[in-house]
Amino acid sequence: MTAPFGQTAPPPPPSHEHPALPHQKRPDKKPASRRALFLGPLFGVLVGAALTFALLFFATDGFHFTDGEKQRIVTIEEGSSGITITPLAEDASLAEVVAAKALPSIVNIDVYTATHGSYDDYGDSSSGDSLEEYGLGSGIILSADGYILTNYHVVESGDEFLVNLDQDRQLKGSLVGSDPSSDLAVLKVDATGLIPIETADSSEVRVGEWVMALGSPFGLEKSVSTGIVSALFRSTTMESASGASIYTNMIQTDAAINPGNSGGALVNAEGHLIGVNTLISSSTNSSAGVGFAIPSNYALNIAEQIMSGKEVEHAFLGVTLNTVDSSNADQYDATVDAGAHIEEVVRDSPADKAGLVPGDIIISVDETPVSTAAEVVIEVRGRYVGDVVTIEFMRGSERMSADVKLGADVDFRD
Repeated sequence: MTAPFGQTAPPPPPSHEHPALPHQKRPDKKPASRRALFLGPLFGVLVGAALTFALLFFATDGFHFTDGEKQRIVTIEEGSSGITITPLAEDASLAEVVAAKALPSIVNIDVYTATHGSYDDYGDSSSGDSLEEYGLGSGIILSADGYILTNYHVVESGDEFLVNLDQDRQLKGSLVGSDPSSDLAVLKVDATGLIPIETADSSEVRVGEWVMALGSPFGLEKSVSTGIVSALFRSTTMESASGASIYTNMIQTDAAINPGNSGGALVNAEGHLIGVNTLISSSTNSSAGVGFAIPSNYALNIAEQIMSGKEVEHAFLGVTLNTVDSSNADQYDATVDAGAHIEEVVRDSPADKAGLVPGDIIISVDETPVSTAAEVVIEVRGRYVGDVVTIEFMRGSERMSADVKLGADVDFRD
């Protein structure tokens, strides 16, 4: 695209995409020979260096290399109180220490589809058939006994999952459960002694703080990129074959996130999990410095419900909504030209108990203005069951408000 001299051409409009796209599969690659991914002599040189680093890292109990006569070491020790990771030299950089601390808790996930036959842990068939690799993504180890958090869109079309813990351990993963509406899922591998990631309170994340994204962009396992928190409270919805996924209060970062990073970790300067890498905004389906992570507080709450065997619950208002705008305000006899018109109120729902009725037009949630039905859904989903929110609405020409104690959607499912 060109522009007149002295002007800047506007960029193509960005689109929100999942960084792990279903068609991102490695051609003609068997799981047992993972390095077939790399093409060309230049990549061969880079791979050799990467393999040397990876083998050194995983063959020891930490991060250990030399720089002249200096040594930079991070040790990983397992004690009765959990995992302790300690930098032992002052000259280790922040990125080195954080990578050494968090990478052992990151896995690569290969997703396969199958039509028939039986398969072993490495995707090889015992009946002469072969699995077709469908996609790839990343995951985060939550427990020493093999629970792994990832995105639902990473696993949604898979029949078999190969979880790569490191260069020498590739295990079959089973799907424990998933929540399509929040785009989260949990896998389980039969293993012990894994290193779970340490977590932080994502509500304390601040714009401008240093972060690292970890995962497997384009299948390049154990990769890291660094950046800052670019913004907070980014929200959107995306439609898929399984329905709408609602992303609330996401963390925006300029750390590079690419296809394959989905389900990986966004960590802070302490190496603690603050988010699950999930979306990018890009006109090229690759990193444009605008990536988004589901906050760890929300993601871990969903994961805990899945791991406990519960049906995942979300905050529930109990209304059916349509968007009001200037083109249809007359149709709804609205005295405002932006908001969410209540079509129906679920009987005995929180909205019903608070006195909301069909015909009311919601204009704000907890003093946050809303101009569409989707914005109301996002505001509610960003809360927890039991939270009390103030709904401001128009009833005819009268501005009114109601305090609503949010319920659980599972209590109102058919």
